[in-house]
Amino acid sequence: MAPPGIPDFFSRRRLVDAGPVTIRGRAWGGTSPVERVEVGIDGAWSEAALELPLGSFAWRGWAFDWQAEPGEHEVACRATDADGTVQPIEMPWNYGGMGNNGAQVVRVTVRGGAPG
Repeated sequence: MAPPGIPDFFSRRRLVDAGPVTIRGRAWGGTSPVERVEVGIDGAWSEAALELPLGSFAWRGWAFDWQAEPGEHEVACRATDADGTVQPIEMPWNYGGMGNNGAQVVRVTVRGGAPG
């Protein structure tokens, strides 16, 4: 996922203005083509729109339109491949850090709309 908005270095959050925000990204399934991408806003998952595949094992583009409301939010994305494998939210730890394919999670601060 290309995190939406402007990065804030100190808080490690992203900053966006309230209103429509398009979140985009690319997903790769490894051993099986990507068939689905979901975006989670504060734990509620919705399906993203997938771009046409460029090949069976190519990265697959996706987009999701979010109506950003003022406040603090957690934005996540996860892919599902043709074998039904879904990216885990939390990865099991291993000493070498191998196989780290966990879902991306980004904290986003949405600023209020334009003054009245």
